[in-house]
Amino acid sequence: MNIKKAAAVISALCITSGMFSGCGDSEKKSGKKYGLNPKEPVNITIWHYYNGVQQENFDNAVREFNETVGSQEGIVVEAYSKGSIDELSDSVIAAVKQNAGAEEVPDMFAAYSETAYAVDKLGSAVDLSEYFTEEELKEYVDGYIEEGRISADGGLKIFPTAKSTEIMMINLTDWEKFADSEGVSTDNLKTWEGVVDTAEKYYRYTDNLTPDIENDGKAFFGRDSVANYMLVGAKQLGAEFVTFKDGQASLNIDETAVRRLWDNYYVPYVKGYFTAQSRYRSDDAKIGEIIALICSTTGAAYFPDSVTIDDDYTYPIESLVMPVPNFEGTDPYLVQQGAGMVVTESDEKNEYACTVFLKWFTEKERNISFSVGSGYMPVKKDANDAGLISADKVGSENTMLLGALKVAIDEIQSYKLYTAKPFDNTAETRNFIGEYIQNTAQEDFDEASRRISGGENRDKVLEDYVSDKAFAEWYSGFSAGLRTASGME
Repeated sequence: MNIKKAAAVISALCITSGMFSGCGDSEKKSGKKYGLNPKEPVNITIWHYYNGVQQENFDNAVREFNETVGSQEGIVVEAYSKGSIDELSDSVIAAVKQNAGAEEVPDMFAAYSETAYAVDKLGSAVDLSEYFTEEELKEYVDGYIEEGRISADGGLKIFPTAKSTEIMMINLTDWEKFADSEGVSTDNLKTWEGVVDTAEKYYRYTDNLTPDIENDGKAFFGRDSVANYMLVGAKQLGAEFVTFKDGQASLNIDETAVRRLWDNYYVPYVKGYFTAQSRYRSDDAKIGEIIALICSTTGAAYFPDSVTIDDDYTYPIESLVMPVPNFEGTDPYLVQQGAGMVVTESDEKNEYACTVFLKWFTEKERNISFSVGSGYMPVKKDANDAGLISADKVGSENTMLLGALKVAIDEIQSYKLYTAKPFDNTAETRNFIGEYIQNTAQEDFDEASRRISGGENRDKVLEDYVSDKAFAEWYSGFSAGLRTASGME
């Protein structure tokens, strides 16, 4: 019997019989039995993907911990950036598998669910529930804790440290000109159906600005993560693409739900009401290609304060931050994203030392200071208070980021948080779902545009791409590809 199983047995005996005075869950998790000694400090290594200001802030936090709590408890933390999240994931998997040339496994690393799931399957992810009381875990946003319970037994394998979600951002300057002309309001942007309807009106409004040129209307909207639209939308419509029963993943392709997703992204995209021309939608907004977008809270800092047309005309704009739309007649859902920390199996002293750092790092004021400067949100319930997010914490010059975080915190209070559960082909499935609808929409928009430019009637051309027959063909390709990507054919 290993140490952890033995400890669990002793704990159970204490609870049921009361034979051993002084033992029990609260004392076990208090840290008194893990052998920490300031005279013989334990070294903890953390791998992360932070860069720039975020890495600087994290390094400062590590330094503060080592000089205070770490010194008192006997813990020395050493943190290393592994570049991008993909590079970090590759390094972690190689280390856990003990590949030739791989480094020693870190005590703790930042990870999204698919990497944590892979490490857990290899038997190297610690169930952090052993080191936190239920009262301690209740201090964190419920959805953030639930996201970390990726194993079939409900063990907590990913601990939240900083999170992000999505918000809608508007070029308020150009929006107001359009709204005054067409009689629309921001209330029309509360649902996806309303966004599509507004986008059509914007296309016609901009087309009419040049009456001597036909079919030159502009797109209204774009979004950074189409996969989030598809996955969260499917959940909202009661038809998640992958469901779980007794820990087993099953594929679910609901034609009615997929049609609604198609109608509210592919169709307006092909018609020219939505677009995605640059790497990020904030870049499209900067050159006037769109006036509304959805991005992550971390991306809000890049929303432009001016628009440049044809490289020779620039004008300043004001911005407006709004909540993410929902489908009509559904409960509001919001994507939950951002890496957490995974502790790797070693011995109880090292594992406990990692949790000491995690508890310290996620204390309210400290976590607010680290998170919001980069557009992330703190992870404790009492820290998600818009009144605590001030200009001095995000930088007085970054009013857009400040506004985005305040709206995001309001969203967290009123929306249901959603993140897809991991399985063997999580990344492949997510990538396919987002890329298929985006790529087919772009390809068909390009083809339709060529036909219209060649003199064909716009309405007749578009009917070829947005009819029931067109959807049936699209749905067939989507379904077949999703079965392949998920490995559940």
